[in-house]
Amino acid sequence: MMYHVACDARELAKNELPGTRIEIMDSYTATSSEGMIALVAARAAAENKDLAEVVRTAEEVRDEVSTIIFLDTIKHVYRSGRIPKVASQIGSVLKIKPLLTISKAVRFIGVVRNRKQGIERLIQMMREKVGASPIHASVTHAYAPEEAEKLKQRVASEFNCVELWLSEFSPVMGYACGTGTVGIAFYPDS
Repeated sequence: MMYHVACDARELAKNELPGTRIEIMDSYTATSSEGMIALVAARAAAENKDLAEVVRTAEEVRDEVSTIIFLDTIKHVYRSGRIPKVASQIGSVLKIKPLLTISKAVRFIGVVRNRKQGIERLIQMMREKVGASPIHASVTHAYAPEEAEKLKQRVASEFNCVELWLSEFSPVMGYACGTGTVGIAFYPDS
């Protein structure tokens, strides 16, 4: 949806900025992984790379970046339209805590029964993807700064981080995921 809004904005900008070339790229993701894509593009532009190379660099990171999110509760997810309200109510009663990934769409990739299991599974999935390779990473959260800081410290101690940030979900993501949500976005250093 945001991709289409950006395409519409480009069309409007053609009148205001004649002769300016604007490239639109769908990130296929959300949260801090979008920021990682934008940052690598900005770094390429700052190195005076031409627009085609900036876009190619951004696409390479887009194709490599992974996002794994642990929800402390499933009860708020229905607000995003991703699952029916009854499913979120049943999940809440059963105390199911989902793990999600975002790549072209939000996908459920597992469930756990408590936060400790969720964080362990998140770290395990991250380790399966990157092994000992150097990575760029970001820990993000929805109204859970202490939990996110603990996760950031763990990531820093267990992975070879070229850079590691701590960020908050946008208000819309926080609304859809609920308080206590934490996630990790990462990609291998090239």
